[in-house]
Amino acid sequence: MSQKEIRLLQTYGLSEVGILRSQSKSSNSLWVKVGGEGYKTRIVDGILQIKAESAMLGYLNAPTPLTEDGWFITGDEVLHKGDYIKILGRKTEIINVGGEKVYPQEIENVILKMDNVVEVTVYGEKNAIVGNIVCAKVRLDENEGEKEFSIKLKQYCRNKMQEYKVPVKIRIVQQNQFSERFKKIR
Repeated sequence: MSQKEIRLLQTYGLSEVGILRSQSKSSNSLWVKVGGEGYKTRIVDGILQIKAESAMLGYLNAPTPLTEDGWFITGDEVLHKGDYIKILGRKTEIINVGGEKVYPQEIENVILKMDNVVEVTVYGEKNAIVGNIVCAKVRLDENEGEKEFSIKLKQYCRNKMQEYKVPVKIRIVQQNQFSERFKKIR
């Protein structure tokens, strides 16, 4: 099957509210409409909120993730253009590097395009000078020396993004970084 025959579809769902209908702007776009019957969406301070007939009532022994009027606060920071949204990442996962916002998903998407990379998890680590640094755990298809691969990854990233987004620490790992339900293992 050629790449021209492959059509990618975005979906959006949360165990707290269910899976929403989605419609991509195009097959090569990250912009998507979400909602549909039984769902309403709104954006408050850049964070997606969802009101759903199927929403949970709350968490046991934990603060409610619902607003007083019943909207679920997803924690997903988004941009919006008309009816379309672009998900930047979870607000709790944003890495603050010297006052600049770094979205792990953006960096992961770049690194995943490298030859030999199977999986990657980008995360922040505290740093006394800039607040946080960007780090990456990478699983490779075939073994490579960690030092050589780190140099290659940093050079690759420097050609594709701003310097503050380039991972400072890189670890090659052998274990899968996703659970059987495709949830990222942190």
